[in-house]
Amino acid sequence: MYVSRGSLWKNLSVLGTEVRLAYIPPSPDPVYSIAIYGIFWFFFLFLAFAIQNNDLSFYLTQVERTKSRPIASGALTPFQRISFLGIQLLLGLGILLQLNNYSIVLGASSLLLVFTYPLMKRITFWPQAFLGLTFNWGALLGWSAIRGSLDPAIVLPLYLSGVCWTLVYLSVTCIQDKEDDKIVGVKSTALRFGDSTKIWVSGFGIACISGLALSGFNANLGLPYYVFLAAASGQLAWQIWAVDIYSSSDCRRKFVSNKWFGALVFGGILMGRLSS
Repeated sequence: MYVSRGSLWKNLSVLGTEVRLAYIPPSPDPVYSIAIYGIFWFFFLFLAFAIQNNDLSFYLTQVERTKSRPIASGALTPFQRISFLGIQLLLGLGILLQLNNYSIVLGASSLLLVFTYPLMKRITFWPQAFLGLTFNWGALLGWSAIRGSLDPAIVLPLYLSGVCWTLVYLSVTCIQDKEDDKIVGVKSTALRFGDSTKIWVSGFGIACISGLALSGFNANLGLPYYVFLAAASGQLAWQIWAVDIYSSSDCRRKFVSNKWFGALVFGGILMGRLSS
């Protein structure tokens, strides 16, 4: 999955961050903490994209959909790429150090996932699961940035539901690259699932909704949350049922539709919090 430089992928990442932030309870200085967390996660996402594209630059040159990107096309020299990566690391570190000690350790530990993810396409058919673990780390960091610790009953179901959601939309969109993956010799859940893709992603979709329901219950969110969650469930069920896994363009459209799923969940958390 290589859409990290596209505006859509950024929008999905922002929606995911907003979902996590909506769970954060009151604190003595919430605005400052949320702002710092948001800025750090912005740099974290771009850092992850940069590492991924640098490590998989050879692959990007072989794929029709990605060969025109700056790294694959040679528009960026190796020195420029490394310099950009170094600047991002320094800026991210400076921002992370503004958070509490618990969050500093938690945020720094996420770099292990960031740096190892690109290797996963070479050694396992589940790189999308590893990417889900990476990008949904904010479900943990967002809470700890405010509270200074974690509440496993709330954040772990939220984290795991985010991972399952990631598996749904990435397994669908990476179908676009199946043939290129075979030629280059890298792996993906699209290759692993094959004709059974809808069965697999249906299971992940059910797990996602279940995790969101459990997290909301443990967070004492009000009834509006479950109304919105029901609507989000319908949207997710529709895209899984309707997607044509043999059509790259339709897979792309269903991937794009996940912005509505994210918006519904975010709206539900917000309204559920306000009514509780």
